Amino acid sequence: MGSHGRDLSALPQIQPTDGPRDCTLLRPVTPPSPLRGFSSLLQTAPLVSRLVLTGALLTACKPSPPSEQPSDPARAPATVAAAAQNQPLKPASAFASITDPAARSVALFTEAGRVIAHPRCTNCHPSDGVPRQGMDLRLHVPTVSGGPDGHGVAGLPCASCHQAANTPLLGATLPSVPGHPKWALAPAQMAWVGKSLGHICAQLKDPHRNGGKTLSEIHHHMAEDTLVGWAWNPGPGRDPAPGTQASFGELIKAWIDTGAHCPAP
Repeated sequence: MGSHGRDLSALPQIQPTDGPRDCTLLRPVTPPSPLRGFSSLLQTAPLVSRLVLTGALLTACKPSPPSEQPSDPARAPATVAAAAQNQPLKPASAFASITDPAARSVALFTEAGRVIAHPRCTNCHPSDGVPRQGMDLRLHVPTVSGGPDGHGVAGLPCASCHQAANTPLLGATLPSVPGHPKWALAPAQMAWVGKSLGHICAQLKDPHRNGGKTLSEIHHHMAEDTLVGWAWNPGPGRDPAPGTQASFGELIKAWIDTGAHCPAP
């Protein structure tokens, strides 16, 4: 008789065995951690991949902003043109009916400004040495700095993650990592983030703030430089700049030929 007067003799008895007992069914089942595989991958991946994967994880875990509109009003001028970026650039010939050369020059630069003010360009032209990301010019994730020469800081150069070409990834949050052989931030004196198109125009014409370039060299940079051309081939997950580099270069050339006049600051 067991406790409380119950007869336990009728219950099935557990017979001892000579071999090891299998208690698998008695062990608690712990759900696998979703980060366990990621941690293993980080331990075995090369440095570049680890940096990219870590950035992807941080980006995925970062709360999404409630709106695509920039929270800082000072950033608004550089994103105004982005609203109509799906439209192709007008050719320089479309402005031939403007008889006043100065007015035509301003109109040409304003159209070219749809590329200049596009996030594919402004994201790499900050004033604080911190690159931007996305169509809303949000701060780079993970946090990095362009350093003294725009190529990063000791121990974490831009080339750690940004290779010579765009690197596709598997994931909706970060479909690819942008890349180019000359990947770097523009010098601070060439900053465009938060500036009006008129201010950027005056900056482009000033050799003290454009890298010592003549207007002819500015045209060559805009029309021929492959780093500028990356804006039309930014990799999966990014909207390209409007038009083509060729049509953009034609607008810059026509702007220079009509006197290189600037919109009001």
